Amino acid sequence: MVNLNDDTLDSIFSALADATRRRVLADLEQGTASVSDLARPHAMSLPAFLKHLRVLEDAGLIARAKDGRVVSCTLSPEPMQAASTWLARYEKFWNGQLDSLARYLYHDEEIHPWPPNAPKTSPAPTAPLATPPLSSGSPAASPRPPSASGAPGRTRKR
Repeated sequence: MVNLNDDTLDSIFSALADATRRRVLADLEQGTASVSDLARPHAMSLPAFLKHLRVLEDAGLIARAKDGRVVSCTLSPEPMQAASTWLARYEKFWNGQLDSLARYLYHDEEIHPWPPNAPKTSPAPTAPLATPPLSSGSPAASPRPPSASGAPGRTRKR
């Protein structure tokens, strides 16, 4: 079982919360790539893009290496696997809850079956209203609230 503290999980899920960072991770599935290659499809400045890479690196999702003047990034799958393991516990819980609900509904349907080909009933005709209905659908008109502004003030003559 993977043992992660709250700070580690927070940083992983925070990093995954942004579409730009998720796209970078998807691009790195193909293999190592340079920072300039990763930044190219994103409509942002290089310093802004480097901030995204820093978040991914701080979460442990990528590793950066410098070879001469080229900085390359590589996917680090361990934190993603740890987050997946953490989510699997809750998936198991919710699947159990949904299975329990399905069993209950199936049992209820067996006890109280829907009538086959039940005719659809139309609403009973009603007598016409003495006054036309208001647009709000209420039976009586509400008094209008007083105007918030007073009478027009003096105008400046030129």
